[in-house]
Amino acid sequence: MGVLANQPFVKMNGVGNEIVVVDLRATGGKAPAVIGADEARAAAGPQGAPYDQLMALYPPRTPGTDAFIRIYNNDGSEAGACGNGMRCVASIVSDANGRTALTFETKAGILNAWKGADGLFTIDMGKPRFAWNEIPLAEEFRDTRAIELQIGPIDKPVLHSPAVVNMGNPHAIFWVDDPYAYDLERFGPLLENHPIFPDRANITLAHIVSREHIVIRTWERGAGLTKACGSAACAAAVAAARLKRTERKVRVSLPGGELTIEWRASDDHVLMTGPVAFEFAGTFDPKLFEKAATL
Repeated sequence: MGVLANQPFVKMNGVGNEIVVVDLRATGGKAPAVIGADEARAAAGPQGAPYDQLMALYPPRTPGTDAFIRIYNNDGSEAGACGNGMRCVASIVSDANGRTALTFETKAGILNAWKGADGLFTIDMGKPRFAWNEIPLAEEFRDTRAIELQIGPIDKPVLHSPAVVNMGNPHAIFWVDDPYAYDLERFGPLLENHPIFPDRANITLAHIVSREHIVIRTWERGAGLTKACGSAACAAAVAAARLKRTERKVRVSLPGGELTIEWRASDDHVLMTGPVAFEFAGTFDPKLFEKAATL
């Protein structure tokens, strides 16, 4: 029947980024199975708990960590990072164990999380990566602050010259005057799957309001148009600071709310701070996965 049948879950959101959390750590000593792509897609369906990302907590693989996290997009693919989802996970685990400082492992590496006096959670998203083969890109670009990529006519492109960065996931940031003036639902899939991105990419439209404020809108790899993408907010902040257009600490406005992003000069780590919201708890109906189990 699969991993998720009869599995309790918690539905939350991080500034509008729809997150489902399942805790697979209590397995009676038996290693829990990996959630299959068909199962993840079924869980995201209308009769399940529609989400942008599903955060699955597994027993720790590394001493000193609270859990190993596998992150699933609603198309069944796995993601390396999800900042908003990690804040939701941190909130649940902190409420359960009473600790305000936590450490998790993801496919993107070890992430630290902590709860501030204001009740907001901060996630240390680690160091950004800028080399073309780390993002990755299909061909070499020496300067990834702006690469040759455009949508539209050659002499009058609609979008062009994005900055690219890896924040656990590949990101492309296009600088625009108004992120809401573009049909991102149309352009997003084309750019996500462009041959220059062998692992696909998150596509963000970003407007720099001031040296302390950026407005973004994101087409999320594997999830589509989203109200918020935490790693995209980090990528946009880092890319803007790298171009000397903003300070290293900025407020990032997304359709679902606001995040504070700081690219720390002392160690090159990117910190993301923001709220989380509980929506409801439930249990996955086994009938959701009957078709997935036969595939």
